[in-house]
Amino acid sequence: MTRFIPPATEVLIVADCWQAEAEAEAIVLRAIEAAAAMTDADTADAELAVMLTDDAGVQTLNANWRGIDKPTNVLSFPALQPEGDAPDDAPKMLGDIAIAYQTTRREADDEGKPFDHHLSHLAVHGFLHLVGYDHEKDAEAEAMESLEREILAQLGVPDPYADQDRVN
Repeated sequence: MTRFIPPATEVLIVADCWQAEAEAEAIVLRAIEAAAAMTDADTADAELAVMLTDDAGVQTLNANWRGIDKPTNVLSFPALQPEGDAPDDAPKMLGDIAIAYQTTRREADDEGKPFDHHLSHLAVHGFLHLVGYDHEKDAEAEAMESLEREILAQLGVPDPYADQDRVN
C-alpha cells in the first residue's frame, strides 16, 4: 500500500487583518492535508499556495480573473499542467487559493460558526477546486458538498451546509 503524501503547501499571509487569527496557518494546513487524504488526487510531489488576504485583495483577483468586481470568501486558481512529459524532478503545481479575511469573518459571525470551522471549510472547498471538483451543476455540487462534509467531519467541523445555501 502506498503511503499518503500530502501536497507541499505554502501559506502566505499578505494582509495584516489575519494577525487576529494566530492559528490561521495551522488551520489551513490541517484542512488541506485532510482534504488531500480523502480525494483520489495524486498529491505526492505536488505543491500549492494559499494566500490569506483581505477583501480588497480578493476583490481585485475576482475582478481580474472572473470579471466580478466584488469580494468573495475564497477563490481557487487551478494550475495549468504542462503538455507532454515534465522532468522527473519537477513538482506538480496544483494551483493557488485566496481567502478573504473580512468576508470569512462576517460569514462566520452571521452564521454563528466558529471562525476556525469556516476557515477550514473554505480551505477544503478551495483545495477541491484545485483537484477538479466543481459546483456549477447540481450533481457536481452534491458530490463536492458531500465530500466536503466527510473531510470536515474528520476535522471535527459540523456540516457547513446544514442550514445554508452553497459556498460561492
